[in-house]
Amino acid sequence: MNNKYDLIIVGGSAAATAAGIYAARRGLKFKIISKDFGGEVATSGEIGNWPGMSETNGIELAEKFKEHLRFYKTDIEEGVEVEKVVKQPDGSFCIQTKRDGITMAGDKTAEQANGRAVCDYLANTVIITTGVHPRPLNVPGEKEFRNKGVSYCTTCDGPLFGGKIVATIGGGNSALESGLMLADIAAKVYVLNKNPQFKGDDVLIENLKKKQNVEIIYNANTMEILGDKFVTGLKYKDNSPIGEGNERELKLDGTFIHIGMMPNSGIVPEEVEKNQFGEIVVNANCETNMPGLYAAGDVTNVPFKQIVIAAGQGCIATLSAVQYLNKL
Repeated sequence: MNNKYDLIIVGGSAAATAAGIYAARRGLKFKIISKDFGGEVATSGEIGNWPGMSETNGIELAEKFKEHLRFYKTDIEEGVEVEKVVKQPDGSFCIQTKRDGITMAGDKTAEQANGRAVCDYLANTVIITTGVHPRPLNVPGEKEFRNKGVSYCTTCDGPLFGGKIVATIGGGNSALESGLMLADIAAKVYVLNKNPQFKGDDVLIENLKKKQNVEIIYNANTMEILGDKFVTGLKYKDNSPIGEGNERELKLDGTFIHIGMMPNSGIVPEEVEKNQFGEIVVNANCETNMPGLYAAGDVTNVPFKQIVIAAGQGCIATLSAVQYLNKL
């Protein structure tokens, strides 16, 4: 393949947007490849901490990101999933992809006779901005009723439960935001936290407590999601002092799971260092331990998972890539 890019950005959220803006302004030949643009930003509810916008939401902000990239005539390839990033003998990177679940270029499972992998794209540098995906509960009924009352995205599916009885499971900001959003949609909202207190922002906790149709259940360890064709309830173990570990049951129409995220880091070469959580380890310049390969945003070991931090890392990653390209 003769058509080689200076840079390929894998992902489509805040980090990818910032990386793309800086790549365009530096005149790089680059492409953004994303399965679905927006990432976790697009599934967020109300957003009040993006500088310059005191009030917005995930869908609106994701569209603003795309508009900014369009302004720079950025080449964005959506609907394409990167399967693997392979380091080539010459130091460049081979990008292997699939579209709609179908591998796009031949047999990717083996190296060709000349030692080079079958590639859809080649690039001198790559920035991984693939973000995270929801952590599952791993309880009976969860897989069976996914999209049948079990959801990991309140922004996406919450409006389907108008006037219904629902539960949100989790103890951080995502669960708190879910509870607040559902309180304005559903007739009754249970928020189940396995811990004795929440770990999220105080303002969200206080706002949730003010909602008349919200019941917070602490020390609740979800054991099973119940249903027939759709979710009908859940069982949880009451680990509160008065609950004595007894199992209790809630009748529900839907369950929203917000118990954390897992990094989408499986596409990088095995030699790339990851921490115990599977996050890609980067330094202050967003460099991995593999020259020419960078990572930014929630997929990395950055300690705080915030949109503004991801965007900042995207900027750093591109500027680092430019320095690397200048030395080639």
